[in-house]
Amino acid sequence: MPVVKCSVANCHYWGEGNKCQADAIMVDIDQHSDAKYHEEIGGEFVDSNHQDYAARISADTCCHTFKPKKAH
Repeated sequence: MPVVKCSVANCHYWGEGNKCQADAIMVDIDQHSDAKYHEEIGGEFVDSNHQDYAARISADTCCHTFKPKKAH
């Protein structure tokens, strides 16, 4: 798996050095930011069949893998 850098330190999967520790990462277009996925890969909910061609730049996309860290 490639190294995925993420600066969202309040994410459950955030790791030291801004490295994402998730087993799978789901990225979609902003228009689907409220989508709910039902397929599970490595404990993460994803959609491995859907494809979009609407993103022109990185700002048109969002990470669905994010989940907030639980307070200790």
